[in-house]
Amino acid sequence: MQVARKFTIDGQVQGVGYRFFAQRVAARHQVTGYVRNLADGRVEVVAEGTRESIEGFKHDLAAGPDYGRVEHVEELNLEPTGAYKSFLIER
Repeated sequence: MQVARKFTIDGQVQGVGYRFFAQRVAARHQVTGYVRNLADGRVEVVAEGTRESIEGFKHDLAAGPDYGRVEHVEELNLEPTGAYKSFLIER
């Protein structure tokens, strides 16, 4: 069963390779969607996959890349659309 989540990540998450990190871990967990920087310094991630893959992905997002620091991950349930074929970095 497919599920969808929107994650908003706070902390030192811009300028540290967080979007590329998110793309790598999305591939590892077979998650589709996108990641993008927000104007307020946070990062937004929309992801679709199985419940298990999303939980593993969320765990990795909370850990973050080596040079970043994640302080808080907000999670919102979404309806899966099936619109994403891969996981993209949006500019």
